[in-house]
Amino acid sequence: MIYLILPIVIVISDQVSKYYMSNLLSLCTTWENCPTIEILPIFKLIVLHNYGAAFSFLDDAGGWQRWFLVSISFGVSMFVAAWLYKVRRTEIILSFGLAFILGGAIGNLIDRVNQGYVVDFLLFHWNMNSFPAFNLADSAIFIGACFLIWDMLMKPKEGINTSNEIGGK
Repeated sequence: MIYLILPIVIVISDQVSKYYMSNLLSLCTTWENCPTIEILPIFKLIVLHNYGAAFSFLDDAGGWQRWFLVSISFGVSMFVAAWLYKVRRTEIILSFGLAFILGGAIGNLIDRVNQGYVVDFLLFHWNMNSFPAFNLADSAIFIGACFLIWDMLMKPKEGINTSNEIGGK
């Protein structure tokens, strides 16, 4: 049951945080000279709109990318939901990974459908260099991917001989 509740909690947290940050700070087109809240010398809160995909890929593609990315996000969400439904109860790490990815994907999908862009507000930087801004949905997708990698590394490899005998019998 937690694997169904976790994506809902992620979506609600993501949407509430984006709404709050959008009302707290005004929109910025770039992170230099914008209203921000400095949390650490290398981390600040800022409001940016990402019309593209990860790392602002396709951000300036002219508008066609909105429905393309909505279609991809919807397809990925459906695939992950179906996969999560079929996972065995004993595959806890895999289930958590898929639940985090599903919640993050739906959180960003809601933004794309409703607004045509994703609200990003977390920014790590060093002087005038920065990592692309991101949000809670992006963080959930990253955490989910880490769980999937962990799951892959922890599972025994199929087809690999683990016996001590020569010839594998």
